[in-house]
Amino acid sequence: MIDAARYADQGSVINAPDGACLFQPGDQSSAFLIVTKGHVRVEQTNAEGRTMVLYRVHEGESCVMTTSCVLGARPYSGYGYAEGAVEALAIGAERFKRLLAEDGAFRDLVFEGFTQRLVELTNVIDALLLHRTDLRLAAWLANRGAGSCEMTQQDIAQEIGTAREVVSRTLKSFEREGWLVLGRGRLEITNPTALAMHSKSQAT
Repeated sequence: MIDAARYADQGSVINAPDGACLFQPGDQSSAFLIVTKGHVRVEQTNAEGRTMVLYRVHEGESCVMTTSCVLGARPYSGYGYAEGAVEALAIGAERFKRLLAEDGAFRDLVFEGFTQRLVELTNVIDALLLHRTDLRLAAWLANRGAGSCEMTQQDIAQEIGTAREVVSRTLKSFEREGWLVLGRGRLEITNPTALAMHSKSQAT
C-alpha cells in the first residue's frame, strides 16, 4: 500500500463519480495513479463482446495496467470504471519516472504492488484454464458468505469470465440443491459451506 499523503506534493488530485469510465482501450495514460478513495474495477472485453473483471484497485493501491502504460508509453487495452466516488493522486509520467529512479522506498512500493497484481492475474488465468465454470462460480459465491447478493446474472458472468446463460443454468442448479435462492437482480446465498465444498470437488 502506498501512502498517497507522503507524495501529495508530487501530483494533483483527480475525482470521478460512481460509474465513470476512467479509461478504455486506445486511451493513453499520462500519469501514475494512487487511489485514495473508492474502488476502480478493471476489466477486459474480447472480440465477441464477453467481459471479465480482472481486478479491483483499492485505497492505497495503483493500477498495474496504468503503470505498464506509463512505463511503456502504450495505450490501454482494457476498461477502468469507478465503483463509488473515486479520488486519486495523479503523478505525471516524467515525475513518476524520476521518483522511481531517485526514491528507493517509492520504487519498492510500486513494484511490490506490480508483482502482487501479476500474481492475481496469473491466478485468474489458471482458474479459467483449469476449472469448470460451476466450480469457479461456487467459489466466488462462497467467498461472499451467507446473505443477499445484489447483482444481476450478467454482472456475475463478468466477474468470473463466462456467459450469462451459463451463469443462469448453474445458479438454477445451485438453487435446486438448496444452496441459494434466486430473485430478480439479486440472489440469497443460504449455504456458503456447501458452495465452498462444491468448489473444491474434482472436475469430471
